[in-house]
Amino acid sequence: MPGTPGRIEELVPEIEGVAGAAGCELVHAELKGGVLRVFIDKPEGVTLADCEHVSRQVSALLDVMDFGAGRYVLEVSSPGLDRQLYKPADYDRFAGRLARVTFEDPATGKKKTVVARLRGLRSAEGEAEVVLEDGATGEPWGVPLKKVKTARLEIEL
Repeated sequence: MPGTPGRIEELVPEIEGVAGAAGCELVHAELKGGVLRVFIDKPEGVTLADCEHVSRQVSALLDVMDFGAGRYVLEVSSPGLDRQLYKPADYDRFAGRLARVTFEDPATGKKKTVVARLRGLRSAEGEAEVVLEDGATGEPWGVPLKKVKTARLEIEL
């Protein structure tokens, strides 16, 4: 298996620098099953040329850093219209958008999934909380960020 579990975390700042030099933001990088996935974004949208450029630069970086003992596949792409939300700032950035949020219900401890409009992030009792809008009443309600398992934007046509 290429790399060690801590290696991807060590690479993230370097990959952020490569993406930034290309005028892009690193959204997320992950290593799963021999595939290193790098998601990049920029306000005007990511082009194929952006992905190719970042891919070449990251590939060269990985060679210099002697990444991996075996084979791996490097994938560079945009996060897509139904992008996953990885960073706390994403909840504010995409406020007003519809999202599918899976979380551990604080009341029952069970996993729950809702589709709701994001209102952003707020601090509640010293903890970050994702604010969602009730579809029926329009009232805001919150989920502790630490209880969110996954959050992904919904495609709205």
